[in-house]
Amino acid sequence: MRRLLAIAACGAVLAAASAARAQQTIEVLGGFTVTTQLTLATDYLFRGVSQTQTGPAIQGALDIEHATGLYVGGFATNVDFAAPSDANIELDGLFGYRREIFGIKFDVGAIYYAYPGANDQPFTLNYWEIALKASYEIGPATLLGAFYYSPDFQLESGTGLYTEGGIDLKLPFEFVISGRLGYQSIDKNERFGLPDYWNWNLSVSREVFGFVFAVGYYDTDISKRECGGSNICSARAFASVSRKF
Repeated sequence: MRRLLAIAACGAVLAAASAARAQQTIEVLGGFTVTTQLTLATDYLFRGVSQTQTGPAIQGALDIEHATGLYVGGFATNVDFAAPSDANIELDGLFGYRREIFGIKFDVGAIYYAYPGANDQPFTLNYWEIALKASYEIGPATLLGAFYYSPDFQLESGTGLYTEGGIDLKLPFEFVISGRLGYQSIDKNERFGLPDYWNWNLSVSREVFGFVFAVGYYDTDISKRECGGSNICSARAFASVSRKF
């Protein structure tokens, strides 16, 4: 099943990347910038929790931004959710507006998370989030903050709020060290299956011949018991390689 899933996800990613490259030549003249990215990772960690049962992930992203700051985009990845949902793929759509004011880069938008082919009974996995992100550069450091609001979080678990802060620091020899700290709260914890929780990570990355290699450490404060006996919430090392087209 995982092999078939990886092939399907790879096909979707490559199709999106091919379409984006075809559009770059035509739409750049109208003030559009098109970026596609392909990522191979040892895991798909979403806010510190593995979405692939600690297995590898292949991911593709598409971003189309106009000179006005308006943008639309998409994201595709394999997932491995346990029964009864049995989700195998995640497809996200997003849109929003980016603008820089007094040196602060703002990004206000919305994201729709979809899991085609998953069993939505008794509760659906699909949900919306509104996102507000900001970043500010001070010398070699970039400070980042983000806030996400969902009126009805995954599995129809009520209001979901996620807040994250972090820093990216440029080091000698073109290395970048990154740290993040986030807090997820959910209205109906029992339905979602996890308590409100903290997550954090520390990683180092470097670009080599157009590829970005990253390694890091990720963890949450969710115990194995609170995670239903699974290790998807536990501390782990993480590695990825990505390339923009």
